[in-house]
Amino acid sequence: MIEERVLDSPEELARADDTGILLDLASAGAAVRTAVRLAGEAGLDRLNPEGRPRAVFVAGHGTAALAGELLAALGNGSCPVTVLRPTSADDSAGSAIAFTSALLWNLPGWAGPSDLLIALSTTGAEPGLVSLLEQGYARGCSNVAVAPADSPLSEAALQTRGLPLPFVAPGEAPRYRTAFPEGDLPRELPSSLWSLLAPALALTDRVGAVDAAPASVQAAADRLDEAAVRCRPGAETYGNPAKTLAVQLDEVLPLLWSDGPCTAAVALRFAAALADLAGRPAVCATLPEALSTQQGLLAGRLAPDPDEDDFFRDRAEDGAELRLKVLLLHRSPEPEQFADPSADPLADQPADRPEEPGAPGAWGGPARGASRRPTSRRILARARRLATDHQIAVGELASARPDGLEAIAELIALTDFAAAYLGLAASGTADLPAGTAPADT
Repeated sequence: MIEERVLDSPEELARADDTGILLDLASAGAAVRTAVRLAGEAGLDRLNPEGRPRAVFVAGHGTAALAGELLAALGNGSCPVTVLRPTSADDSAGSAIAFTSALLWNLPGWAGPSDLLIALSTTGAEPGLVSLLEQGYARGCSNVAVAPADSPLSEAALQTRGLPLPFVAPGEAPRYRTAFPEGDLPRELPSSLWSLLAPALALTDRVGAVDAAPASVQAAADRLDEAAVRCRPGAETYGNPAKTLAVQLDEVLPLLWSDGPCTAAVALRFAAALADLAGRPAVCATLPEALSTQQGLLAGRLAPDPDEDDFFRDRAEDGAELRLKVLLLHRSPEPEQFADPSADPLADQPADRPEEPGAPGAWGGPARGASRRPTSRRILARARRLATDHQIAVGELASARPDGLEAIAELIALTDFAAAYLGLAASGTADLPAGTAPADT
């Protein structure tokens, strides 16, 4: 259970945040600018591609794989951007294999000289990624690695006639509150995502696979800076959208329903941040599939009892059982719905909003915003109605930014801060020394 006194006190937050998560989140915009500058100095500005690749493969794990998902979501459709997920080596002998040493990646059988292979790593020490670059070289692929300088992965990129782009760690690795570290399983600071993604964006824009012009990348960094100011620890809880979101997600199992590739990638990041920074679960799904695949959740054990008398119920006896809340992540919200920038981003919304036929954005008229289609508006209305029919609260997180990268930066910044605040203000967290685990009960 969240302790709001911690959220209301910058001193309490600073005491609880002994790993420096909030400071790291505030540096995300600077991480983007630094990564782009260093990539240019490493040779990206001198790159003269001979044409657009047939396909782009992005390999990594953890934060690196999530950066690949964001890159794929931002693809301009000129060529497929595929994220290569790792498999694990067969430990038939029963010996202990370090986590990163057991990861293996493989190229599709059809990969060849017309394709681009990008390996992303915050450590550059994964033997499987080194082997993948060797596979790419044998197939004639163009190799690029984003990894720490002088790491095995960067050296492998040079040896395979590829381009190594530097990854600069934002700071010390966080000291998580666990007594059982998992071998060499890396624990990464949140801003590592941007230090990996920014060079990959600059590269894929240069070869024509993703539309991420330098001005767009700089604008995304500006959005991250703006979020750091709005969501700063000193801002009062109900004037801070991230703290407000954290309070409303307390004792809640959020169903993250997204309306497109960009918001689906944001939902994956939000779920990962909730798990890593707050120890909270979340369930992701995309619309319209979520209306059928997760309908059972809305009527399951976590759903409210329709025969329950809410007015006379003693809520103090409800216990600590999680409640469901549908959280819609979408682009280009209706102006009248989000006209007030200080409005609660998760305020419960009515199931539908009647409009005059033919009005801008109405189902029968032109769509609102560059990416709004009448069908997506109707799907969002159906999602609200389905949740309301099952007495499930509905919240919305939306970005009106027409540029996909700016919208992603805006939403990820807010949700990252919210996950951090939720974890820092959780009951019993503030006074727990780093490096220890709570006693079993």
